[in-house]
Amino acid sequence: MSHYETAAKDIVPLGQKAAYGTGTLVLNLLPAALGVFAFFLITGFGVDPLLAGLLSGLPRLFDALTDPIMGFITDNTRSKWGRRRPYIVVGAILSGVCFALMWQLNPETSQDYIFWYFLLFSLAFTIGNTMYATPFVGLGYEITSDYNERTRLMAFSQFMGQIAWMIVPWFWVLIADPDLFESQAEGVRTLSLVVAAGCMILGLLPGLFCKGIDSSHIENCAEISFRTMASNLVGVGKSILQAFKNTAFVKLCGATFLVFNGFQLVASFSYFIIVFHMFDGDYGAAGTWPAWFSTASAMVTAFLVIPVVSMMANRWGKRNAFIISTLISIVGYGLKWYGFNPDNPWLIFMPIPLMSFGIGGLFTLMMSMTADVCDLDELKNGMPRKEGTFAAIYWLMVKLGMALALILGGAVLKLVGFDAGAPLQTAETMTNLRLADILIPVVTASFAIWVMWTYDIDEERAHEIKEALVNRRGEL
Repeated sequence: MSHYETAAKDIVPLGQKAAYGTGTLVLNLLPAALGVFAFFLITGFGVDPLLAGLLSGLPRLFDALTDPIMGFITDNTRSKWGRRRPYIVVGAILSGVCFALMWQLNPETSQDYIFWYFLLFSLAFTIGNTMYATPFVGLGYEITSDYNERTRLMAFSQFMGQIAWMIVPWFWVLIADPDLFESQAEGVRTLSLVVAAGCMILGLLPGLFCKGIDSSHIENCAEISFRTMASNLVGVGKSILQAFKNTAFVKLCGATFLVFNGFQLVASFSYFIIVFHMFDGDYGAAGTWPAWFSTASAMVTAFLVIPVVSMMANRWGKRNAFIISTLISIVGYGLKWYGFNPDNPWLIFMPIPLMSFGIGGLFTLMMSMTADVCDLDELKNGMPRKEGTFAAIYWLMVKLGMALALILGGAVLKLVGFDAGAPLQTAETMTNLRLADILIPVVTASFAIWVMWTYDIDEERAHEIKEALVNRRGEL
Protein backbone atom coordinates (compact mmCIF):
# COMPACT_ATOMS: atom_id res chain seq x y z
CA MET A 1 0.00 0.00 0.00
CA SER A 2 0.99 3.64 -0.46
CA HIS A 3 3.09 5.00 2.44
CA TYR A 4 2.32 8.65 1.79
CA GLU A 5 -0.98 10.47 1.65
CA THR A 6 -1.36 12.88 -1.26
CA ALA A 7 -1.31 16.48 0.00
CA ALA A 8 -4.34 18.60 -0.88
CA LYS A 9 -2.15 20.99 -2.89
CA ASP A 10 -0.95 18.11 -5.09
CA ILE A 11 -4.42 16.84 -6.00
CA VAL A 12 -5.37 17.77 -9.56
CA PRO A 13 -9.00 19.04 -9.72
CA LEU A 14 -11.38 16.97 -11.83
CA GLY A 15 -11.85 19.83 -14.31
CA GLN A 16 -8.12 19.99 -15.01
CA LYS A 17 -7.93 16.20 -15.36
CA ALA A 18 -10.78 16.34 -17.87
CA ALA A 19 -9.08 19.17 -19.80
CA TYR A 20 -5.83 17.20 -19.92
CA GLY A 21 -7.78 14.10 -20.95
CA THR A 22 -9.27 15.91 -23.96
CA GLY A 23 -5.72 16.74 -25.01
CA THR A 24 -4.80 13.05 -24.85
CA LEU A 25 -7.83 12.29 -27.00
CA VAL A 26 -6.48 14.74 -29.59
CA LEU A 27 -2.98 13.27 -29.23
CA ASN A 28 -4.42 9.86 -30.22
CA LEU A 29 -7.08 10.94 -32.70
CA LEU A 30 -4.91 12.88 -35.15
CA PRO A 31 -2.28 10.17 -35.84
CA ALA A 32 -4.91 7.42 -35.77
CA ALA A 33 -7.03 9.22 -38.37
CA LEU A 34 -3.89 10.00 -40.37
CA GLY A 35 -3.07 6.29 -40.50
CA VAL A 36 -6.51 5.42 -41.86
CA PHE A 37 -6.69 8.28 -44.36
CA ALA A 38 -3.17 7.51 -45.67
CA PHE A 39 -4.45 4.17 -46.97
CA PHE A 40 -6.88 6.01 -49.23
CA LEU A 41 -4.09 8.02 -50.87
CA ILE A 42 -3.71 4.93 -53.06
CA THR A 43 -7.28 3.68 -53.43
CA GLY A 44 -9.14 7.00 -53.25
CA PHE A 45 -6.76 9.49 -54.85
CA GLY A 46 -4.81 7.18 -57.15
CA VAL A 47 -1.36 7.95 -55.74
CA ASP A 48 1.38 5.53 -56.77
CA PRO A 49 2.22 3.21 -53.82
CA LEU A 50 5.88 4.27 -53.92
CA LEU A 51 4.95 7.95 -53.71
CA ALA A 52 2.40 7.18 -50.99
CA GLY A 53 5.16 5.52 -48.98
CA LEU A 54 7.34 8.61 -49.34
CA LEU A 55 4.45 10.84 -48.27
CA SER A 56 4.07 8.74 -45.12
CA GLY A 57 7.78 8.44 -44.35
CA LEU A 58 9.28 11.87 -45.06
CA PRO A 59 7.19 13.76 -42.47
CA ARG A 60 8.19 11.16 -39.86
CA LEU A 61 11.87 11.88 -40.52
CA PHE A 62 11.15 15.60 -40.21
CA ASP A 63 9.27 14.89 -36.98
CA ALA A 64 12.36 13.24 -35.51
CA LEU A 65 14.24 16.52 -35.94
CA THR A 66 11.56 18.90 -34.68
CA ASP A 67 10.57 17.06 -31.49
CA PRO A 68 13.82 17.57 -29.48
CA ILE A 69 14.08 21.18 -30.69
CA MET A 70 10.54 21.90 -29.54
CA GLY A 71 11.28 20.21 -26.23
CA PHE A 72 14.24 22.53 -25.63
CA ILE A 73 12.24 25.61 -26.66
CA THR A 74 9.33 24.90 -24.34
CA ASP A 75 11.64 24.00 -21.42
CA ASN A 76 13.37 27.38 -21.72
CA THR A 77 10.36 29.60 -22.44
CA ARG A 78 9.36 32.33 -20.02
CA SER A 79 5.91 33.90 -20.31
CA LYS A 80 3.08 35.01 -18.07
CA TRP A 81 1.07 32.04 -19.41
CA GLY A 82 3.75 29.50 -18.49
CA ARG A 83 6.21 27.41 -20.50
CA ARG A 84 3.74 25.11 -22.25
CA ARG A 85 0.30 26.64 -22.66
CA PRO A 86 0.96 29.22 -25.42
CA TYR A 87 2.44 26.53 -27.67
CA ILE A 88 -0.45 24.15 -26.95
CA VAL A 89 -3.01 26.76 -28.05
CA VAL A 90 -1.15 27.76 -31.21
CA GLY A 91 -0.25 24.15 -32.01
CA ALA A 92 -3.86 22.96 -31.68
CA ILE A 93 -5.06 25.56 -34.17
CA LEU A 94 -2.18 25.12 -36.63
CA SER A 95 -2.28 21.31 -36.64
CA GLY A 96 -6.07 21.27 -37.04
CA VAL A 97 -6.07 23.70 -39.98
CA CYS A 98 -3.20 21.93 -41.74
CA PHE A 99 -4.75 18.50 -41.18
CA ALA A 100 -7.98 19.62 -42.86
CA LEU A 101 -6.20 21.31 -45.78
CA MET A 102 -3.87 18.35 -46.26
CA TRP A 103 -6.75 16.11 -47.35
CA GLN A 104 -8.59 18.52 -49.65
CA LEU A 105 -7.27 16.65 -52.69
CA ASN A 106 -8.85 15.91 -56.04
CA PRO A 107 -8.04 12.56 -57.70
CA GLU A 108 -8.45 14.26 -61.10
CA THR A 109 -5.32 16.42 -60.60
CA SER A 110 -1.85 15.25 -61.55
CA GLN A 111 0.30 12.95 -59.42
CA ASP A 112 2.96 15.65 -59.13
CA TYR A 113 0.46 18.22 -57.86
CA ILE A 114 -1.00 15.79 -55.29
CA PHE A 115 2.48 14.77 -54.13
CA TRP A 116 3.81 18.28 -53.54
CA TYR A 117 0.53 19.67 -52.19
CA PHE A 118 0.20 16.83 -49.68
CA LEU A 119 3.89 16.87 -48.72
CA LEU A 120 3.96 20.62 -47.99
CA PHE A 121 0.80 20.57 -45.89
CA SER A 122 1.95 17.36 -44.21
CA LEU A 123 5.20 19.05 -43.14
CA ALA A 124 3.22 22.06 -41.91
CA PHE A 125 0.93 19.70 -39.99
CA THR A 126 3.99 18.02 -38.46
CA ILE A 127 5.27 21.38 -37.20
CA GLY A 128 1.85 22.23 -35.74
CA ASN A 129 1.48 18.81 -34.17
CA THR A 130 4.96 19.03 -32.64
CA MET A 131 4.12 22.48 -31.25
CA TYR A 132 1.07 20.90 -29.65
CA ALA A 133 2.19 17.42 -28.60
CA THR A 134 5.60 18.05 -27.04
CA PRO A 135 4.54 20.88 -24.67
CA PHE A 136 1.30 19.03 -23.94
CA VAL A 137 3.07 15.87 -22.78
CA GLY A 138 5.58 17.97 -20.84
CA LEU A 139 2.71 19.80 -19.15
CA GLY A 140 1.33 16.49 -17.94
CA TYR A 141 4.62 15.69 -16.23
CA GLU A 142 4.53 18.91 -14.19
CA ILE A 143 0.84 19.33 -13.29
CA THR A 144 1.43 17.54 -9.98
CA SER A 145 4.53 16.54 -8.04
CA ASP A 146 2.88 13.65 -6.15
CA TYR A 147 3.97 10.08 -6.99
CA ASN A 148 0.47 8.56 -6.90
CA GLU A 149 -1.48 11.57 -8.17
CA ARG A 150 0.64 11.45 -11.31
CA THR A 151 -0.65 7.95 -11.98
CA ARG A 152 -4.25 8.99 -11.32
CA LEU A 153 -3.86 11.92 -13.73
CA MET A 154 -2.39 9.73 -16.46
CA ALA A 155 -5.01 7.04 -15.89
CA PHE A 156 -7.79 9.60 -16.32
CA SER A 157 -6.19 11.06 -19.45
CA GLN A 158 -5.53 7.65 -21.00
CA PHE A 159 -9.15 6.69 -20.29
CA MET A 160 -10.32 9.65 -22.35
CA GLY A 161 -7.67 9.01 -24.97
CA GLN A 162 -9.14 5.57 -25.67
CA ILE A 163 -12.22 7.26 -27.16
CA ALA A 164 -10.12 7.88 -30.28
CA TRP A 165 -9.53 4.15 -30.72
CA MET A 166 -13.23 3.46 -30.29
CA ILE A 167 -14.06 5.88 -33.12
CA VAL A 168 -11.28 5.57 -35.70
CA PRO A 169 -11.82 1.89 -36.73
CA TRP A 170 -15.23 2.92 -38.07
CA PHE A 171 -13.67 5.41 -40.47
CA TRP A 172 -12.86 2.42 -42.70
CA VAL A 173 -16.54 1.51 -42.78
CA LEU A 174 -17.82 5.07 -43.27
CA ILE A 175 -15.41 6.05 -46.05
CA ALA A 176 -16.17 2.91 -48.06
CA ASP A 177 -19.97 3.24 -47.67
CA PRO A 178 -21.46 4.35 -51.05
CA ASP A 179 -24.68 5.39 -49.30
CA LEU A 180 -22.77 8.05 -47.37
CA PHE A 181 -20.20 9.26 -49.89
CA GLU A 182 -20.06 9.16 -53.67
CA SER A 183 -16.39 8.22 -53.55
CA GLN A 184 -13.63 7.36 -51.09
CA ALA A 185 -12.02 10.71 -51.89
CA GLU A 186 -15.16 12.57 -50.82
CA GLY A 187 -15.33 10.51 -47.65
CA VAL A 188 -11.76 11.37 -46.71
CA ARG A 189 -12.22 15.07 -47.48
CA THR A 190 -15.39 15.29 -45.38
CA LEU A 191 -14.18 13.28 -42.40
CA SER A 192 -10.90 15.19 -42.30
CA LEU A 193 -12.86 18.41 -41.76
CA VAL A 194 -14.83 16.84 -38.90
CA VAL A 195 -11.68 15.44 -37.26
CA ALA A 196 -9.81 18.73 -37.65
CA ALA A 197 -12.61 20.84 -36.18
CA GLY A 198 -13.05 18.50 -33.22
CA CYS A 199 -9.31 18.36 -32.53
CA MET A 200 -8.93 22.14 -32.67
CA ILE A 201 -11.72 22.68 -30.14
CA LEU A 202 -10.66 19.89 -27.79
CA GLY A 203 -6.96 20.65 -28.20
CA LEU A 204 -7.41 24.19 -26.86
CA LEU A 205 -8.79 23.00 -23.51
CA PRO A 206 -5.53 21.89 -21.82
CA GLY A 207 -3.85 25.10 -22.98
CA LEU A 208 -6.64 27.18 -21.46
CA PHE A 209 -7.44 25.31 -18.24
CA CYS A 210 -4.45 23.20 -17.11
CA LYS A 211 -1.90 24.71 -14.75
CA GLY A 212 1.79 23.86 -14.99
CA ILE A 213 4.84 25.23 -13.22
CA ASP A 214 5.11 29.02 -13.13
CA SER A 215 7.97 29.80 -15.53
CA SER A 216 9.18 32.58 -13.22
CA HIS A 217 10.28 29.83 -10.81
CA ILE A 218 12.48 28.15 -13.41
CA GLU A 219 16.12 29.20 -13.28
CA ASN A 220 19.04 29.01 -15.75
CA CYS A 221 16.80 29.23 -18.82
CA ALA A 222 18.55 29.72 -22.14
CA GLU A 223 17.61 32.71 -24.27
CA ILE A 224 15.45 31.62 -27.21
CA SER A 225 15.98 33.83 -30.29
CA PHE A 226 17.37 33.78 -33.81
CA ARG A 227 20.54 35.42 -32.48
CA THR A 228 21.17 32.52 -30.08
CA MET A 229 20.20 29.77 -32.53
CA ALA A 230 23.68 28.20 -32.65
CA SER A 231 24.02 28.04 -28.86
CA ASN A 232 20.45 26.76 -28.62
CA LEU A 233 21.27 23.84 -30.91
CA VAL A 234 24.22 23.03 -28.63
CA GLY A 235 21.78 23.19 -25.71
CA VAL A 236 19.44 20.76 -27.47
CA GLY A 237 22.29 18.28 -27.85
CA LYS A 238 23.36 18.72 -24.22
CA SER A 239 19.80 18.14 -22.97
CA ILE A 240 19.48 14.98 -25.07
CA LEU A 241 22.79 13.63 -23.72
CA GLN A 242 21.73 14.33 -20.14
CA ALA A 243 18.44 12.52 -20.74
CA PHE A 244 20.19 9.44 -22.08
CA LYS A 245 22.59 9.41 -19.11
CA ASN A 246 19.52 8.95 -16.92
CA THR A 247 19.43 5.16 -16.57
CA ALA A 248 15.87 5.06 -15.28
CA PHE A 249 14.64 7.02 -18.30
CA VAL A 250 16.53 4.81 -20.74
CA LYS A 251 14.77 1.80 -19.22
CA LEU A 252 11.37 3.47 -19.69
CA CYS A 253 12.18 4.22 -23.33
CA GLY A 254 13.47 0.71 -23.95
CA ALA A 255 10.45 -0.99 -22.39
CA THR A 256 8.05 1.30 -24.26
CA PHE A 257 9.81 0.66 -27.57
CA LEU A 258 9.60 -3.10 -27.04
CA VAL A 259 5.98 -3.33 -25.92
CA PHE A 260 4.62 -0.79 -28.38
CA ASN A 261 6.68 -2.03 -31.31
CA GLY A 262 5.57 -5.62 -30.67
CA PHE A 263 1.95 -4.53 -30.48
CA GLN A 264 2.10 -2.32 -33.58
CA LEU A 265 4.02 -4.86 -35.63
CA VAL A 266 1.15 -7.35 -35.48
CA ALA A 267 -1.70 -4.81 -35.28
CA SER A 268 -2.79 -5.37 -38.89
CA PHE A 269 -2.45 -9.14 -38.65
CA SER A 270 -5.73 -9.49 -36.77
CA TYR A 271 -7.57 -8.02 -39.75
CA PHE A 272 -5.99 -10.50 -42.17
CA ILE A 273 -6.58 -13.44 -39.81
CA ILE A 274 -10.24 -12.52 -39.39
CA VAL A 275 -10.76 -12.20 -43.15
CA PHE A 276 -8.68 -15.12 -44.45
CA HIS A 277 -8.70 -17.60 -41.56
CA MET A 278 -12.17 -17.09 -40.14
CA PHE A 279 -14.06 -16.06 -43.29
CA ASP A 280 -12.02 -17.73 -46.09
CA GLY A 281 -11.10 -14.46 -47.77
CA ASP A 282 -14.69 -13.19 -47.99
CA TYR A 283 -14.44 -9.49 -47.13
CA GLY A 284 -18.22 -9.16 -47.27
CA ALA A 285 -18.74 -11.94 -44.73
CA ALA A 286 -16.03 -10.46 -42.49
CA GLY A 287 -18.05 -7.23 -42.53
CA THR A 288 -17.56 -5.12 -39.41
CA TRP A 289 -15.96 -7.84 -37.27
CA PRO A 290 -12.48 -6.21 -37.53
CA ALA A 291 -13.87 -2.82 -36.55
CA TRP A 292 -15.73 -4.31 -33.59
CA PHE A 293 -12.54 -6.11 -32.51
CA SER A 294 -10.62 -2.80 -32.38
CA THR A 295 -13.47 -0.89 -30.73
CA ALA A 296 -13.98 -3.60 -28.10
CA SER A 297 -10.25 -3.52 -27.32
CA ALA A 298 -10.39 0.24 -26.72
CA MET A 299 -13.52 -0.02 -24.57
CA VAL A 300 -12.05 -2.77 -22.39
CA THR A 301 -8.84 -0.77 -22.04
CA ALA A 302 -10.75 2.34 -20.97
CA PHE A 303 -13.32 0.84 -18.62
CA LEU A 304 -11.43 -2.16 -17.18
CA VAL A 305 -7.68 -2.11 -17.75
CA ILE A 306 -6.77 1.49 -16.90
CA PRO A 307 -8.68 1.59 -13.58
CA VAL A 308 -7.19 -1.77 -12.53
CA VAL A 309 -3.66 -0.75 -13.51
CA SER A 310 -4.03 2.52 -11.58
CA MET A 311 -5.17 0.58 -8.51
CA MET A 312 -2.24 -1.85 -8.82
CA ALA A 313 0.24 1.02 -9.10
CA ASN A 314 -1.16 2.66 -5.97
CA ARG A 315 -0.96 -0.58 -3.98
CA TRP A 316 2.20 -2.25 -5.28
CA GLY A 317 4.15 0.48 -7.06
CA LYS A 318 4.44 1.44 -10.70
CA ARG A 319 7.22 -0.97 -11.67
CA ASN A 320 5.38 -3.94 -10.20
CA ALA A 321 2.12 -2.83 -11.83
CA PHE A 322 3.91 -2.69 -15.20
CA ILE A 323 5.39 -6.17 -14.81
CA ILE A 324 2.05 -7.67 -13.72
CA SER A 325 0.04 -5.98 -16.48
CA THR A 326 2.59 -7.03 -19.10
CA LEU A 327 2.48 -10.64 -17.89
CA ILE A 328 -1.32 -10.59 -18.09
CA SER A 329 -1.08 -9.32 -21.68
CA ILE A 330 1.24 -12.20 -22.58
CA VAL A 331 -1.46 -14.65 -21.47
CA GLY A 332 -3.98 -12.68 -23.55
CA TYR A 333 -1.82 -12.91 -26.67
CA GLY A 334 -1.61 -16.67 -26.19
CA LEU A 335 -5.40 -16.94 -26.01
CA LYS A 336 -5.65 -15.47 -29.53
CA TRP A 337 -4.82 -18.93 -30.86
CA TYR A 338 -8.17 -20.17 -29.54
CA GLY A 339 -10.07 -16.93 -29.96
CA PHE A 340 -9.79 -16.64 -33.75
CA ASN A 341 -12.13 -19.57 -34.35
CA PRO A 342 -13.90 -19.94 -37.74
CA ASP A 343 -16.67 -21.92 -36.06
CA ASN A 344 -17.48 -19.21 -33.52
CA PRO A 345 -16.53 -15.62 -34.47
CA TRP A 346 -17.65 -14.31 -31.09
CA LEU A 347 -14.59 -15.91 -29.51
CA ILE A 348 -12.38 -13.17 -31.00
CA PHE A 349 -13.43 -11.06 -28.02
CA MET A 350 -12.16 -13.66 -25.49
CA PRO A 351 -8.47 -12.57 -25.41
CA ILE A 352 -9.22 -8.84 -25.34
CA PRO A 353 -9.64 -8.32 -21.54
CA LEU A 354 -6.19 -9.82 -20.88
CA MET A 355 -4.39 -8.67 -24.02
CA SER A 356 -5.41 -5.05 -23.44
CA PHE A 357 -3.34 -4.86 -20.26
CA GLY A 358 -0.24 -4.48 -22.45
CA ILE A 359 -0.91 -1.12 -24.08
CA GLY A 360 -3.38 0.06 -21.44
CA GLY A 361 -0.84 -0.41 -18.67
CA LEU A 362 2.08 0.81 -20.73
CA PHE A 363 1.14 4.44 -21.31
CA THR A 364 -0.70 4.93 -18.01
CA LEU A 365 2.38 3.87 -16.06
CA MET A 366 5.19 5.07 -18.31
CA MET A 367 3.81 8.61 -18.51
CA SER A 368 3.60 8.69 -14.72
CA MET A 369 7.09 7.23 -14.28
CA THR A 370 8.61 9.70 -16.72
CA ALA A 371 7.31 12.51 -14.51
CA ASP A 372 9.23 10.92 -11.60
CA VAL A 373 12.32 10.76 -13.81
CA CYS A 374 12.07 14.52 -14.47
CA ASP A 375 12.46 15.10 -10.73
CA LEU A 376 15.55 12.88 -10.69
CA ASP A 377 17.02 14.85 -13.59
CA GLU A 378 16.55 18.15 -11.77
CA LEU A 379 18.20 16.68 -8.68
CA LYS A 380 21.24 15.61 -10.72
CA ASN A 381 21.52 18.38 -13.31
CA GLY A 382 19.68 21.34 -11.81
CA MET A 383 17.39 23.73 -13.65
CA PRO A 384 15.80 24.29 -16.04
CA ARG A 385 13.51 21.32 -15.59
CA LYS A 386 13.36 19.32 -18.83
CA GLU A 387 9.83 17.90 -19.05
CA GLY A 388 9.65 19.03 -22.68
CA THR A 389 12.90 17.32 -23.61
CA PHE A 390 11.93 14.09 -21.89
CA ALA A 391 8.52 14.22 -23.57
CA ALA A 392 10.14 14.72 -26.98
CA ILE A 393 12.59 11.84 -26.58
CA TYR A 394 10.02 9.47 -25.08
CA TRP A 395 7.52 10.04 -27.89
CA LEU A 396 10.31 9.81 -30.42
CA MET A 397 10.83 6.25 -29.18
CA VAL A 398 7.12 5.61 -29.69
CA LYS A 399 7.26 7.02 -33.23
CA LEU A 400 10.39 5.06 -34.09
CA GLY A 401 8.69 1.93 -32.81
CA MET A 402 5.69 2.63 -35.01
CA ALA A 403 7.87 3.31 -38.07
CA LEU A 404 9.91 0.15 -37.53
CA ALA A 405 6.73 -1.85 -37.01
CA LEU A 406 5.36 -0.68 -40.37
CA ILE A 407 8.57 -1.80 -42.08
CA LEU A 408 8.92 -5.13 -40.26
CA GLY A 409 5.19 -5.87 -40.51
CA GLY A 410 5.42 -6.05 -44.27
CA ALA A 411 8.57 -8.16 -44.03
CA VAL A 412 6.82 -10.66 -41.73
CA LEU A 413 3.84 -10.91 -44.09
CA LYS A 414 6.21 -11.65 -46.96
CA LEU A 415 8.17 -14.15 -44.85
CA VAL A 416 5.08 -16.20 -43.98
CA GLY A 417 4.05 -16.25 -47.65
CA PHE A 418 1.03 -13.94 -47.43
CA ASP A 419 -0.24 -12.91 -50.88
CA ALA A 420 -2.45 -9.82 -50.64
CA GLY A 421 -3.69 -10.32 -54.21
CA ALA A 422 -4.82 -13.91 -53.71
CA PRO A 423 -8.48 -14.61 -52.87
CA LEU A 424 -7.38 -17.38 -50.49
CA GLN A 425 -4.27 -18.05 -48.40
CA THR A 426 -2.71 -21.46 -47.83
CA ALA A 427 -3.23 -23.24 -44.51
CA GLU A 428 0.51 -23.09 -43.88
CA THR A 429 0.57 -19.33 -44.46
CA MET A 430 -2.28 -18.72 -42.04
CA THR A 431 -0.75 -20.97 -39.39
CA ASN A 432 2.56 -19.11 -39.63
CA LEU A 433 0.79 -15.75 -39.58
CA ARG A 434 -1.19 -16.72 -36.48
CA LEU A 435 2.00 -17.88 -34.74
CA ALA A 436 3.73 -14.59 -35.61
CA ASP A 437 0.67 -12.68 -34.36
CA ILE A 438 1.17 -14.29 -30.95
CA LEU A 439 4.90 -14.87 -30.60
CA ILE A 440 6.18 -11.44 -31.67
CA PRO A 441 4.37 -9.41 -28.96
CA VAL A 442 5.02 -12.16 -26.40
CA VAL A 443 8.76 -11.99 -27.04
CA THR A 444 8.96 -8.17 -27.05
CA ALA A 445 6.83 -7.95 -23.90
CA SER A 446 9.09 -10.50 -22.16
CA PHE A 447 12.17 -8.44 -23.00
CA ALA A 448 10.39 -5.32 -21.70
CA ILE A 449 9.83 -7.04 -18.34
CA TRP A 450 13.54 -7.89 -18.23
CA VAL A 451 14.45 -4.26 -18.96
CA MET A 452 12.17 -2.94 -16.19
CA TRP A 453 13.16 -5.55 -13.60
CA THR A 454 15.88 -3.29 -12.13
CA TYR A 455 14.00 0.02 -12.46
CA ASP A 456 14.51 1.57 -9.03
CA ILE A 457 12.34 4.70 -8.59
CA ASP A 458 9.68 3.46 -6.20
CA GLU A 459 7.41 5.57 -4.02
CA GLU A 460 9.98 5.80 -1.22
CA ARG A 461 12.75 7.04 -3.51
CA ALA A 462 10.42 9.42 -5.37
CA HIS A 463 9.43 10.97 -2.04
CA GLU A 464 13.09 11.37 -1.04
CA ILE A 465 13.89 13.08 -4.36
CA LYS A 466 10.91 15.41 -3.96
CA GLU A 467 11.96 16.39 -0.42
CA ALA A 468 15.53 17.04 -1.56
CA LEU A 469 14.29 19.31 -4.36
CA VAL A 470 11.96 21.24 -2.05
CA ASN A 471 14.80 21.74 0.45
CA ARG A 472 17.01 23.02 -2.36
CA ARG A 473 14.70 25.45 -4.18
CA GLY A 474 11.34 25.41 -2.36
CA GLU A 475 7.94 24.42 -3.77
CA LEU A 476 7.24 25.20 -7.42
